[in-house]
Amino acid sequence: MLRRTVLCGRALSTAAGPIADAGLSRLRPASLQSAVWHRNLHVHHHNNNFYNGAQLLTQSRCFFFGSSGGDGDDANNGKGDSGKDDDGKKKKYDDKDEKEEDGGKDDKDADSDAEPSPSLNNSSKYKTTARPSSTGDSNVLLPPSRLGFGDQAPRYPHLMALPVTRGPVFPGVLTPITITDPTTINAVEKILSGGSGGYLGLFLRKDNPDFAKGVEKPEIITDASNLYDVGTFAQIQRMARAGEDDMHMHDDGDAHPLTSEENGNGHGMGSEEEGDANASASLLIMPHRRINLLSVDDIGPPIDVTVSHWDRLQYARGEDSSRDDTIRALCQEVLGTIREVAQMNALFKEQVVNLVPSSHMFDMNDPFRLADFAASLSSGGDAADLQAVLEEKDPEARLHKALVLLSKEREVSKLQKEISKNVEEKMSEAQRKYFLTEQLKSIKKELGMEKDDKEELIEKYRKKLAEYPAIPDEINATIESELDKLSTLEKNSSEFNVTRSYLDWLTGIPWGVTTEENFDISDARRVLDRDHYGMDEVKETILQFIAVGKLKGSVQGKILCLAGPPGTGKTSIAESVAAALGRKFFRFSVGGMSDVSEIKGHRRTYVGAMPGKIIQCLKTTESTNPLVLIDEIDKLGRDFRGDPASALLEVLDPSQNSNFRDHFIDEPVDISKVLFMCTANEIDRIPGPLLDRMEIIRLSGYDVPEKMEIAEQYLVPKSMVNSGLMVKEVPEEEKKDDGDAADKEKSDNASAEKKEAGDDKPGDVDPVYRLAEKVPESLSIEKSALESLVRWYCREAGVRNLAKKIDKITRLLSLQVVAEEEGAQLTEKSSRKSDTWSVSSDNLHEYVGKPIFTSDRLYEKDPLPHGIVMGLAWTSMGGSALYIETQGIKRGLDAEGKQRGGGTLKVTGQLGDVMKESSQISYTVARAQLAEKAPENSFFDDTDIHMHVPEGATPKDGPSAGITMVTAMLSLALDRPILSELAMTGEVSLTGKVLAVGGIKEKVMAARRAGIKTIVLPEDCRRDFDELPDYLKEGLDINYASEYSQVFDVAFA
Repeated sequence: MLRRTVLCGRALSTAAGPIADAGLSRLRPASLQSAVWHRNLHVHHHNNNFYNGAQLLTQSRCFFFGSSGGDGDDANNGKGDSGKDDDGKKKKYDDKDEKEEDGGKDDKDADSDAEPSPSLNNSSKYKTTARPSSTGDSNVLLPPSRLGFGDQAPRYPHLMALPVTRGPVFPGVLTPITITDPTTINAVEKILSGGSGGYLGLFLRKDNPDFAKGVEKPEIITDASNLYDVGTFAQIQRMARAGEDDMHMHDDGDAHPLTSEENGNGHGMGSEEEGDANASASLLIMPHRRINLLSVDDIGPPIDVTVSHWDRLQYARGEDSSRDDTIRALCQEVLGTIREVAQMNALFKEQVVNLVPSSHMFDMNDPFRLADFAASLSSGGDAADLQAVLEEKDPEARLHKALVLLSKEREVSKLQKEISKNVEEKMSEAQRKYFLTEQLKSIKKELGMEKDDKEELIEKYRKKLAEYPAIPDEINATIESELDKLSTLEKNSSEFNVTRSYLDWLTGIPWGVTTEENFDISDARRVLDRDHYGMDEVKETILQFIAVGKLKGSVQGKILCLAGPPGTGKTSIAESVAAALGRKFFRFSVGGMSDVSEIKGHRRTYVGAMPGKIIQCLKTTESTNPLVLIDEIDKLGRDFRGDPASALLEVLDPSQNSNFRDHFIDEPVDISKVLFMCTANEIDRIPGPLLDRMEIIRLSGYDVPEKMEIAEQYLVPKSMVNSGLMVKEVPEEEKKDDGDAADKEKSDNASAEKKEAGDDKPGDVDPVYRLAEKVPESLSIEKSALESLVRWYCREAGVRNLAKKIDKITRLLSLQVVAEEEGAQLTEKSSRKSDTWSVSSDNLHEYVGKPIFTSDRLYEKDPLPHGIVMGLAWTSMGGSALYIETQGIKRGLDAEGKQRGGGTLKVTGQLGDVMKESSQISYTVARAQLAEKAPENSFFDDTDIHMHVPEGATPKDGPSAGITMVTAMLSLALDRPILSELAMTGEVSLTGKVLAVGGIKEKVMAARRAGIKTIVLPEDCRRDFDELPDYLKEGLDINYASEYSQVFDVAFA
């Protein structure tokens, strides 16, 4: 493969001496460099002959360093003759050198080798092979007058052409080239042996095929147009075939052709067969001047061409001062760019340092040569751009083109520097930490401060244990035992890691650490009311807990269970309780949990073992008295891995959890100060033993007034802020520095009194909400819209669905505000149809769609049809009013005239087993009551009864619909209707006793929502109704019954 590289090996660096060490700061004119070179003639030969030859060549060239300018073109040497030097001088040099090289041969023998006169043709086809010299040393330093460098080189019109790739060769830059074509290699050897100087022409190929794939050889062309018209006249300084140890060094004279004698056959040049076997050869080329390609005489290989030589281009200063200034500025810019690139790119700097001594014609004062030197540095430039510099004759234009190439190098160097910086920044933190740690270890080791890793680990554990106020003796003994064990184990053993993990958890538990309790009842009440509306029973229980702790002076744990429908604030109230008490908060859900290890931890013998949630809670909160919320405790799972509900028995038992043992820790841990709060939707699904350990607080659903308050005070402002329609502000910040001095003094006094009273809390100030910028001032959600949402869209017990509907409204309002500001077109569904920005009950459907519920009752007609009664039921979503429907089926007579059917009951409506049994009991009670009230009525004997509970897709179960079923069947049998404003709930026994039921609050709320005025309740539920808020009892006619006869009197009055 033909390639041109910059010779920057050890030989040139050694020969460069002080110039190479100086770098760019030592760039100087050629005359100064020549003097430096004369001081560095004496260099040692390198073991490798290629570098050895390069050193000798450098010594030879130093006599002409700076003797000519950039192009190597001399107008005074245009005669095609390289022997213009004085014959006497030449003879003197010959005598001196041959005496040195031949070990004392006489002058006559040295002069016998006459130098042939240079021929007009230097093509390989005109050369004859000369016998090589038999001198003992082939690497001979010849006098400079016989080498013909620079302007002293001859001007041959016919040359052998050598194509080059990647970029042209500039005059004055010593360049190595590799050739791979055997024919071309033999032709080069023939030129070297011909005694005419070893000159050839170097021309850049226009095409650049992929020679690395071996498709073709660079030295072979198929058309004369493949070469550029301007090339370089160069001289071969040294040649070596691949695999040879010695090199052939060219000599201008014929006395010492400098060929190797170690080829085996005694001939200096190998045979053609040997040349074919060695597939490549290396040439060291010294370019002299530019040449024009006139014609290609033979496309070869080898290629023979006819050329014309350029005269030396010189710039005459003083003719045009403006042009002089421009060229001077360009020269300074080129030098400055070279310095800038060299500072950023170490490889470029090394290339400059090595090129300065190797370019014997470099002169900063000559714009032509400076441009050539700058272009030769642009190794990564485009070949066409480099060729343009070679062809350019105008000094200003040549400097411009060279500067463009250097600018590209500068940008590439900047990009390379940026990439290097990014790569360094992306070094991982772990690697950086590792390097710093290793350095720190080395420093400590030198200072005698290095400690063993195990000692540091043990010291860390002891330091952590010293922070705990009270560590139980049993735990302390275990920790000390494990520390002693750790000190004897090897770091790479598996037992070491197990022991270390165990100690991490033992020392991570905050032994004796508690957070300061808040015993201020008023402050706790303020925090609870700030975050939640209603929930008086929960708040009262927490206040009682605080009061007991304040009186006793110590705080003990408690287990509370909040049971209620979804969306009633069970989980969120727990976090507010933690804030009110001043405790840390930790929550974990046990919904679907079926592994006991999640509660009590794994055994340490297992890989990846870790403690359970309780120990993790203590370590996370860093206190022994946090508030732990166990969410969804009614949804615990159970499988072959154990029963987590049974594992929770120890955790939630106040008499046992003072010595709780986790499987991983395997030591008693006191969790009696932890306040446990659990949440559940249905307490019936909680196992009895576990339910017995908890204090149940029932959270019933919210009624319409409560939902309205929650929406106005919490949901709407929160949604408006989240949607960007409102901004939350603190009043003190707005009123700061406002008012006169008296007002300020009054405000300061009030603040001081508040602070003295202990009321100065960050959360005490109610936030102020104002509309954001660019939001219309009339934008609002009216109370009528909220009432319609509650009544016709969100009838569930909680407020989660209500919050979703409000969020939907505010998001659509945000879209309309932004669209109107930008003038964007919205779809028919999203566009604002009314003229106002206020959302009311009239335009609510534009934001949330049509109402889900169209009526509070299935039957609006009063009285109800026969056999239909409204009952009240409790569901996990809150209370519900549902109808019990009955219908009689009377069959015809059979063949004997007897009544067919009769006396059977059929029930539908996806009823559960309990409700099916209740229907059978109600049927029996109804028959008994009918026999008592109307003995002559044989309806049940003659008619089959079908009883149905509407909304068949909803499962229904429970014992609270007994009196409602009896009343419905009696209404059908007596053919008497029931008032539509009457609803009832209660279970009936087989003898007609009315039994108590639960969920009275939810059922009363459902009755009010349905517009019921009269309610029948069991007598035993009187206490539950009396505990209801007055606003729920207002306007209701409550009738209590202990026997069904009392229900009959109210229903059929």
